[in-house]
Amino acid sequence: MTNIRIAPSILAADLSRLGDEVRDVLDGGADYIHVDVMDGYFVPNLSFGIPIVTSLRKAFPEAFLDVHLMIKQPGRFVKAFVEEGASLITIHAEADDPAYIGLALNEIRAHGVRTCVSLRPKTSISALERWLDDLDMVLIMTVEPGFGGQSFMLDQLGKIQELRAAIEARGLNCDIEVDGGITAKTAPLAIEAGANVLVSGSAVFGRKDRRTAIEELRCR
Repeated sequence: MTNIRIAPSILAADLSRLGDEVRDVLDGGADYIHVDVMDGYFVPNLSFGIPIVTSLRKAFPEAFLDVHLMIKQPGRFVKAFVEEGASLITIHAEADDPAYIGLALNEIRAHGVRTCVSLRPKTSISALERWLDDLDMVLIMTVEPGFGGQSFMLDQLGKIQELRAAIEARGLNCDIEVDGGITAKTAPLAIEAGANVLVSGSAVFGRKDRRTAIEELRCR
């Protein structure tokens, strides 16, 4: 698959010098900057919030900010993330009643921001049925969301393949993003299964040469 996009997750960055870290990966060829927002409720961890998105947008006005909301009832916060500069907002299918997920997606879309729904490893792609035709992207979690540094779950490859087949059968222009355990070894597996956007934390920020790390994930 061509046009593989790489989204380094700032969860693995050196937060004491976040601006320099983000500049380094952007200069190294990163397509997106992935911002993991965790509430300590939907997932058992706390991370970034709205001020981080505000600061990143101010410092990097042209960057594509890929904001991943791992929070309960995400509709409460989508307007704030839109207004502060998110380029794309991901909400989890499991984070609220489907009707409220649909309303949140409509609000994101109404502001001209791209939409994405994420599935935890145990959630079937059938959960996407009511939204798939209108999504810009689907995020398949290849670890349990909440913490970085976990190992890629190989049993999710079949889900990626199933989703790619469904997208192609419907003639949709919908990206498939994968998040969790993406390294130079697992990236080719995800790409072969049908993913075209790869989130990676330590495999990028854990390397001194970010450009080489990013190109390795593209399988070049």
